[in-house]
Amino acid sequence: MKKKRIFKRLAVISGIMALVMLVYTVKFGYMQLAQADYYRSLSDTTYSQKVSIKAARGEILDRYGRPLAQNRQAQNIVLNAIYLKNADINTTLLTIINLLKSSGQSWKDELPLTTNNPVQYGTNLSEIADMQEYLGLNDYATAQNCYDALVQKYGLARYSFEEQRNIMGIRYTMDARDFSIANPFTLAEDVSDATALKIKELNIPGVQVDIVPVREYIEIDIAPHIIGTIGPIYAEDDLETLKQKGYSYDDKIGRSGIEQAMEEYLRGQPGVQRVTLDKNNNVVSVVTESEPVAGNTVMLTIDRDLQRVAQNALANMVNSLAGKEDSDSHAGAVVVLDVNNFEVLAAATYPSYDMNTYKNNYSELLQNEYNPLYNRALQGVYPPGSTFKPAIALAALQENIITEQTIFNCVHTFRANDMTFSCLGYHGKINVLTALAKSCNYFFFELADRLGINTMNKYCQLMGLGLPTGIEITESSGMLAGPSTRSSWNYGDTIQAAIGQSDNVFTPIQMAAYISTIVNGGTRYSAHLVKEIKSYDMQKTVKDDTPTVLNETGFRDDVIATIKKGMLSVSLEGTARSIFSNYPIEVGAKTGTAEISNGLDHGVFIAFAPYDDPEIAVAAVIENGGHGSSVAPLVKEILDQYFFAENEVYNDQQVNTLLP
Repeated sequence: MKKKRIFKRLAVISGIMALVMLVYTVKFGYMQLAQADYYRSLSDTTYSQKVSIKAARGEILDRYGRPLAQNRQAQNIVLNAIYLKNADINTTLLTIINLLKSSGQSWKDELPLTTNNPVQYGTNLSEIADMQEYLGLNDYATAQNCYDALVQKYGLARYSFEEQRNIMGIRYTMDARDFSIANPFTLAEDVSDATALKIKELNIPGVQVDIVPVREYIEIDIAPHIIGTIGPIYAEDDLETLKQKGYSYDDKIGRSGIEQAMEEYLRGQPGVQRVTLDKNNNVVSVVTESEPVAGNTVMLTIDRDLQRVAQNALANMVNSLAGKEDSDSHAGAVVVLDVNNFEVLAAATYPSYDMNTYKNNYSELLQNEYNPLYNRALQGVYPPGSTFKPAIALAALQENIITEQTIFNCVHTFRANDMTFSCLGYHGKINVLTALAKSCNYFFFELADRLGINTMNKYCQLMGLGLPTGIEITESSGMLAGPSTRSSWNYGDTIQAAIGQSDNVFTPIQMAAYISTIVNGGTRYSAHLVKEIKSYDMQKTVKDDTPTVLNETGFRDDVIATIKKGMLSVSLEGTARSIFSNYPIEVGAKTGTAEISNGLDHGVFIAFAPYDDPEIAVAAVIENGGHGSSVAPLVKEILDQYFFAENEVYNDQQVNTLLP
């Protein structure tokens, strides 16, 4: 019985196997006969290749959605290896070169050899070394050796010197940028309509005109140091890492400012095409596997109109002070912060530059003695002078070393530890409010004597002085004077540090953040330029505007109130009274005259407003401006715009707001 069951099972299994064999035999026969042509064509196919489709870069807007950097349509001449592979590339390139020359348009040429005869090396040593290595030449090879090797490599013997140099320049650049089916090469960017039309009419295989989005700056001088720049991918970049992130050699990438800091959001997601070729490199099919996705829209905290007013007011102030007897100013910076979240409402630097001509004028800008490329608002470090005094007063109040009623008698000369230090006046018996209003050095010498440098610095760090503000783009940290800043620290250094001298140097944005921390009740936020990030169509929030708290200071309410009253007294009866004593809203302020060793003093001014419910803080520095009080009119113009301007403000009386 058992054997019969086994036999039946074997019979069933054998039947199933026979049926499967029959199905496969029929299928193979059908494929060999009925579909023979189809599978023969597939057998001729040698490979397929993915090709990237560029995505539109995200745009940059101000806090109210007004464009600062957006995209426009441009026409690029692109070489496509899919169709160019079997063409006479030298003849093709020469045809395009002659067309571009006649149209006055440039093309990409990264060959580090001059165009004059006899040929010479360019100025970039690393590029020269890369070329020598690429050609298999020793590092002592001459420019002519490299030139001759390129003539031979690219088969250019029959051309004139000018033609040889132009063709080899393009071909070398193509090789350096890994020209291939996967990496088309953009030969010329943003060509004219007439040039694009002529290229299309020539109908050269492998030469195409692509419509691409390119960066356009709506107002060429608005916040260039903040918005930043984009540029090509260079040989010295980490190419492998960029390729892993989906970049191609022909892509643009953020190089500075927000363009660089928000690159991962702005870039977008490239699409993918799969190109299938046969064994003769003929295109069999081109299939789009995924469409490109445009980059996100970055909304800044900047108020475009306030930024414009800050820039114009700063330029006017610097130019008005230049050449005066007690001033020789040619540069400066101003920052405006929202005290309740540290959003940067404006950050102006003078001198500045035009974003649309930046590339063409780069060498000239680089050589300008006043360094217009330098972001003074975030990277410039300056002695704070007497604007440092509110920080020292706060430390003394919080430590209960003084109260608002404590009196010191300023007799001009402060003596301690066998040292003498001088005040600028004879102020007599004064409390902390009057000391701030009159900027009495003697009062703060007394505080330094009682606090000591370590306690002073503990409170200054709580307010962010000498520390990064956390802003998204490059900034300087500044420096708090103390034993760590020099090999020997003595009592006299502590006394000088208390009035904002010694080694104390801070950025304008740090100064604005420090006063904001006090007047908002003692919370230090991370300063930020990005308000929120939206999808390209503005329908989805990618990153919201929740501020980041860096630290809570724990300052007592009565201490904060005293500092605010002292700064109000500066505006009503102190060193800023000529500008703000009759102002429509009450303003807390502090002037500073920062001594430097190699020129006239810097003028420094910090302010907050309104006094009873602070909204914004302003910090301004005029290099070699002479006195802090001379900077007050600049701050007044900014407050006028923020509190009283109802419409967009344009400066009808134009000045050169970019360069001295």
